[in-house]
This record gives sequence, structure tokens and C-alpha cells, in this order.
Amino acid sequence: MFLFWEHGMDYVPASGLRYLFIDFNAFFAAAAQHDEPDLMGRPVVITPHKSEYSGAIAASYEARPFGITRGTRIREARELCPDLVVRPARHDRYVGLHKQLMSAIGTVLPVDKVYSIDEAAFRLGRREREREAALAVAEEVKEIITKRVGPAFRSSIGLAQTRLLGKLAAGMNKPDGLTVLEASDLPGKLLGLPLSKIPGVGGGIEKRLAQNGVTDFRGLWDLAPKHARAIWHSVQGERFWYALHGYEVAEPPTKTMMFGHSRVLTSGYRSPDKARAVARALLLKAAARLRMAGLLATRLSLNMKRAPDGVSDVEVGFEASRDSTRFLDALNELWRHASESLDAKNQGMELSHVSVFLHGLMAPDDPRAVQGDLFACAGRAEERAEKGRLWEVIDQLNRDADGRLARLAAPPGKGAKRRMGSTLPRHVMLADQQAIDLDYLGTKIAFSRVPKEEEFLC
Repeated sequence: MFLFWEHGMDYVPASGLRYLFIDFNAFFAAAAQHDEPDLMGRPVVITPHKSEYSGAIAASYEARPFGITRGTRIREARELCPDLVVRPARHDRYVGLHKQLMSAIGTVLPVDKVYSIDEAAFRLGRREREREAALAVAEEVKEIITKRVGPAFRSSIGLAQTRLLGKLAAGMNKPDGLTVLEASDLPGKLLGLPLSKIPGVGGGIEKRLAQNGVTDFRGLWDLAPKHARAIWHSVQGERFWYALHGYEVAEPPTKTMMFGHSRVLTSGYRSPDKARAVARALLLKAAARLRMAGLLATRLSLNMKRAPDGVSDVEVGFEASRDSTRFLDALNELWRHASESLDAKNQGMELSHVSVFLHGLMAPDDPRAVQGDLFACAGRAEERAEKGRLWEVIDQLNRDADGRLARLAAPPGKGAKRRMGSTLPRHVMLADQQAIDLDYLGTKIAFSRVPKEEEFLC
């Protein structure tokens, strides 16, 4: 076995099949069919908001022959398929089902890495690296999913030398496929794959590749590792090249760079005043997650979009903080600047989207954070610390871990209930949040992150 070493990086050519990569097909829609067995075999879409004009975030495979895909507006989808079933998103439920699925598969193979709510890689053992043995394990995984969780969760599985190749293999036969990519299959089986379908090749990278004469998979395959590094402008390009060619590559640990949320504004929330209330609620959500992680933020970014084509991006910095009051003051400042740039104060002006992000993160014991406190007067530093502790208490009240507050708020003789597609109520909120539909506000399933269950209670 050869070992390639460059700039402190070891790349080992993998022998045999090393990974089983699983991609759950139409996961959100499958979750609805799992919870309501009568929906099995029927066209189902999942909507993020209670609006006929919102786009579907998932469509079952039964809905797709009608031309319904992710992004299709609900109103249009109903016209395409009169028998369509529409269900609200239930992100906390998806996290629970994800955990059940990972636990079930974990009885067969150890989890190597979870990439998203519906994608994960599992490491094959030494005795499972030959083709027939790996196929047998894959079939066992499919059987254990049906037996322990349910038949609604169809999955496409890829078997390959690396996680990247496993993901590519899993995407080759959907839904419910099982594909093997061995060293002898490369690059032949992948030559027809568009560059845009390859993980790690986003729009910006694809443009750089084209500028270097690479417009198809063959051109990508024939690159030299150092050339890939130059095109990517980072070592990630070299890591990508080796993973694509079947080399074992250690993936760097992910690091949280920011906490933020966004919202497409539905009818009733598009006026500047209503949109500002939504942005404030999103910011409080992000701040609660920041405190849950035990971190401080030093910058806040705001993005506003005016229908149909106006955009404003503004940002402000401040001393390291975990205090939502400080963040709200910063948002007020940013909102004023963004509104002026979009002329959003005009009567009848409508906004279509808002997003807020806390970044410039650091730990409380970071020398930069400590230095900031040294330059602040003692009284101001203590006031900031007290406000931070106050918001931590508010976080605890809203999480209501034992359900005591929910029971107190419920009618006599009845427990706390929630309808399908809703979250438990927040017990402490801003006055202007009371008129907002807060269901899953700001909490969604990211493509590269599975939310913690407690985030739904922030």
C-alpha cells in the first residue's frame, strides 16, 4: 500500500469497500406517511407555512409524476393533483425519527458520520468489504429499517471506498436503490454525471472549473491534485480529489461559525413593521442557541429582501456578548439602515424575506472577550453579566423541561396539547411576538446539521 504525504496530510488508498452511505428518499413526506399509514402510496407534500403560496419543502415519489417537486407552490400543486395531501412541517418529529433510524442501523453497522437529517455514512468492517458481503449488509440495513421503524422509510444506499463515492453511488438509483462503486468502476460509471450534481462542487467552484477548461466529469477526474487545490483556493480541493479517486481522507471536524435563522415572509407579515417583529423573534431564537452552546457573539448581520428584487445586507459589531437586549439594540440600528437603503418606509412597501445571523463567535474565557471586559468599567461589565444571566433564566423558562409551566397554562383538568405541525408555546416573549405564528419559527432542518431537540423549545 502506498502512502501519499504532502504538507502534513496523509492520503491512504482504500482497499475494498469501506463505507455504506444511506440517503432516505423524500424523508419529510415519508415521515408523514409513517405517522399516518393511510397516506402510504398517496401523493403527499410538506409545507413550511400555512400559505397556499409557500413552496413545498418535500414531495413524495407518488406526487412527482404530476410534476410536483420541492419548491412547487402549494396552490399550483393542488391544481396539478386534486387528490394531493398537504401536511405541515414537523421538524422536531423529524429529529426524533432520525434518531430512531440511526439507532436501528447502528445495530448492524457503526455510525461514521451524520451529514443531515436524511443522510449518513456507516463504516464497513473488515469482513464486510468484499462486494457480496457488503451487499448482504446493505440488505440487512434495509430490513432492519422496515422492522424497527417502519416501511414508509425507503432508502437509497451506496457502497464505495470513500464517503464521497458512497454518496455519489447512493444518488444513482432512486428511490430505494442499492448501488456499488468499486475501484474498477471508476471513472466509467460516473462519466455522465453533471458537475452540479457532485457534492463539493457548488456554483462558484463549477465556474472556476470552467475557467480552467473543466466542464465535465472526465475533465474533473483528470485534474492533478495540486491543480484541484489551486482551483478551490484551499486544501479542500486536494482533499476532494483524493476522496473522488478512492483515497481515505480524514474529514476535518465541523466548527460552528454562526447562529442564525431566516424566514420567507408570508401574507400578513410583509409590511416593514410585521417583518421587523419576525426578525426580532428570529434573533431571539438565534441568541438562545448561542447561549445553549455557551458562546459569545461579536457581530450581527441582517439581510432584507424587498419584493420583487431589492436586497439589503448590513452588519454591525459590538463587544462580546450573550445578552439578547444588546442584540435587539443592534438589530434596531441595522433595521433603520436597511430600511433606508430599500426605501421600505414607503406606504405599501412589502418585504419578502428576512434573515439574521450572530457571528464572530468566541468562548467566554477567550482572551479577546476578557480584554473587552477589562476596558469596560466595573459597573458596566457587571450589568452585562447580569443581563446574560437573566436571559439564561428566560431560556430555561421557555424550555420548560418538566412541563410545569405548560400544565399551569392549560385549562383545568387538561394537559398541554399541540396540534400537528405546531410547537409548544413560549412562556416569555416580546410583546410584538404575540401576534406572530411562532410554529417552528427559525427552526428548520439544515442540510448539514441536525438540530438538537431542545432547540425547538428555545
